[in-house]
Amino acid sequence: MKAMILAAGKGTRIRPITYVMPKPMIPIMQKPVMEFLVELLRQHGFDQIMVNVSHLSEEIENYFRDGQKFGVQMAYSFEGSIINGELVGEALGSAGGLKKIQDFSPFFDSTFVVMCGDALIDLNLSEVVAWHRSKGAMATVVTKTVPKEEVSSYGVVVTDDEGRILDFQEKPKVDEALSNNINTGIYIFEPEVLNYVPSGKQYDIGSDLFPQLVKAGAPFYAIAMDFQWVDIGKVPDYWQAIQDVLQGKIKNVKIPGREVLPGVFTGLNVSVDWNKVEITGPVYIGGMTCIEEGAKIIGPTMIGPNCHVCKGAVVERSVIFEYSRLADVRLVDKLVFGRYCVDKTGATIDLQAAALDWLITDARQEAHVQSPLALGVPSTNAP
Repeated sequence: MKAMILAAGKGTRIRPITYVMPKPMIPIMQKPVMEFLVELLRQHGFDQIMVNVSHLSEEIENYFRDGQKFGVQMAYSFEGSIINGELVGEALGSAGGLKKIQDFSPFFDSTFVVMCGDALIDLNLSEVVAWHRSKGAMATVVTKTVPKEEVSSYGVVVTDDEGRILDFQEKPKVDEALSNNINTGIYIFEPEVLNYVPSGKQYDIGSDLFPQLVKAGAPFYAIAMDFQWVDIGKVPDYWQAIQDVLQGKIKNVKIPGREVLPGVFTGLNVSVDWNKVEITGPVYIGGMTCIEEGAKIIGPTMIGPNCHVCKGAVVERSVIFEYSRLADVRLVDKLVFGRYCVDKTGATIDLQAAALDWLITDARQEAHVQSPLALGVPSTNAP
């Protein structure tokens, strides 16, 4: 069976991470979020997977290649061009990306699944496909019921009693919402749906294709499913997802490594004297990371591989990416990624621009951290 993973977006809402990696490659406990989707598709018999790529496309293609190591077949449709010798992405929109593939060669020749490449889900795809076929649907949207007070954050799907879609509301006010079933970005399509998509144009599934289907009176349905759906759309979403994984709240994601203390997991060859650090789980520490004596780590916290946490550092409820060196700094509810320190709300500090890179820097740099006092800055002025 065939599927499509949408992976061409720039991920602007989750910058600065997406400056150097596309959103589907953002790691959830050292594993790209898109890999979980590939595994889910394989489990339900979807072993031919097409992926549209654009922004930092090589990161996705070089990791997944032809899908052999994941037990599937994969191919890629690049959206963009080469300008002055460099690949420049230019996404065609979710529906436009599907149409480009179909125009190239009619890949979609039977019922197929489309999903965004930036969410963790545990959906029973086989059940959804069976329901879609039982309705004789051309298109089916998988929805999820959320509390009424949360509808203003999502696209709302309005249906009749049979599940036929009547209308959509994009992030309506709570008192104006006609439903509390929201669009999860997971779709079941028949190939005929692509007859409604123009060739060679930017065209979106939600804002362009779906209104056309409603207007045409096409057999267009929604099915509300009770499943876990973790959208990694913004930095706060990602921070919360890692918190939930560490606390065992996400079903299909396990903490890697081995448990060396209650609630404390490590990768290979971590350098630490457990009797001389203060650590409270749940915590994950990646391989070849050094934790100096006197450091304090409070979970839920993830520290990536090849990091260096110095004496006096405090890391609490934070996510630290690989090759980060933390000096005498206190981080609470933070995400550290390269030269950036991001609050769980998404507020970002460029450490180099703020002259704070002596506190947080690349662990591969030769150690030359200056004393805070020599710089005339008290050590409590950490991000």
